[in-house]
Amino acid sequence: MFLGVDIGTGSSKAVLVDASGRIVDTATLSHEISLPRPNWAEFDALKAWSELASLCAELFARNDASKVAGVCVSAMGPCLIVTDESLTPLRPAILYGIDSRAADEISELNSLFGADNIYADCGKELSSQAVGPKLRWVRNHEPEVFTRARKWFSLSSWLAAKLTGQYVIDHHTASQCDPLYNVKANDWNPQWRDVIVEHLQTPRLVWPAEVVGTVTHGGCEKTGIPVGLPVCAGTVDAWAEAFSAGVRRPGDLMLMYGSTMFFVEVLGGFHAHEKLWTTAGIEAGTLSLAAGMSTSGSLTTWMQTLFGEVPFETLVREAASVPPGADGLVVLPYFAGERTPVFDPDARGLILGLTLRHERGHLFRATYEGIGFGIRQILAFLEEAGEPIQRIVAVGGGTQASLWTQVVSDITGRTQVIPAETIGASYGDALLAAIGTGTVAPDTDWAVASTVVEPSPASAVLYQQLYDTYCELYRDNRSHMHTLSKIQRTDHDDA
Repeated sequence: MFLGVDIGTGSSKAVLVDASGRIVDTATLSHEISLPRPNWAEFDALKAWSELASLCAELFARNDASKVAGVCVSAMGPCLIVTDESLTPLRPAILYGIDSRAADEISELNSLFGADNIYADCGKELSSQAVGPKLRWVRNHEPEVFTRARKWFSLSSWLAAKLTGQYVIDHHTASQCDPLYNVKANDWNPQWRDVIVEHLQTPRLVWPAEVVGTVTHGGCEKTGIPVGLPVCAGTVDAWAEAFSAGVRRPGDLMLMYGSTMFFVEVLGGFHAHEKLWTTAGIEAGTLSLAAGMSTSGSLTTWMQTLFGEVPFETLVREAASVPPGADGLVVLPYFAGERTPVFDPDARGLILGLTLRHERGHLFRATYEGIGFGIRQILAFLEEAGEPIQRIVAVGGGTQASLWTQVVSDITGRTQVIPAETIGASYGDALLAAIGTGTVAPDTDWAVASTVVEPSPASAVLYQQLYDTYCELYRDNRSHMHTLSKIQRTDHDDA
């Protein structure tokens, strides 16, 4: 068997899979990230390590650990963990693009190195997704932490280090550590890297399926994974999930319905777009194009909480009874700022068109549709970048709500394929472990299509009208959003 573990934004999952792709057993733990201040998002790395151990304990209570032939761990990312020499985190992990605290540092690094130079070498503009500005933020705002630090990690690379003692980072994750990595050269950019990391050591670059070491006695004692078991590097969870879904060929696009909506397209050659992220891929020498919204599942969960913890099935049923367009409601889903396509941490959510006739089913459907309009915007940018989208594979927990996937297909006019196995990144991790240990061929693909969602043309005219409104809302309300965001920050600081 092969053990895949993923530490995601809303939960941690582990899976045991045999060499044919058959799932033997699974385990899941739910958790929440920390949002201590406006524009901040953090997670305790030690909690991730503890959850990995708990998941393994559950699986090995029901299955023979000695039959495991390899392990791979992915995690939410890119994020930043700074540690001392013994791998002890010195502060909570600063999460990926949903943490947008480093706006000043983005400006600082653009000024220092040149925004055009960064875009040329990194394949994307600096944004809240990038790790380099987060490192700079720690240096500028927590100098005592930065001075004590000796190593820096993303969450998946830190967990690999805890298991093996090896200080590595996979190429894909490194390619989101802008501006430290040159995506065209698949290597560090030493001049920019050294300016930013200063005295910190630099991890060795590897590809996600590479075996980086074996489980140490300490790793075994904590997790129960046998000593000497090969450990593959792992990567960011969204890319592991794309791999699990068979998104492997140029023109394949993964659309992930998770806590955030995420997009990964496999490229046949280098392409860049100012609204997107060009990164190294999962397989050696490959490239991908990515985008990410700041909310999707997290917004529907917030809506459910707002309605007094109404069962999710009830909300979906009520939303399905509402006609397309939600009787004239449009939701701009920037409730946690926004990454793609506006890259504005001070963007804010907006619900337009409310009347006394609207009920919670209207709001819930309009939320699905607002996220769908955002998806349509981003798909247009992906195709503008130079390669047509040949196939869309939908993954993630949100695909279980058939109304949502149908709304997205109707809004975008695109067909979506849903795999039979939707457990996610941990399944991709198990496949990486099977490939990395040489047990299966490198081109092995465990994905099997289960459902095909076809767009209905019935609402095309209405959705076009509402989409036009959606696209104008941010432009027309940006200054007001920034005013309100400033008030929110001031109120927090005063408190």
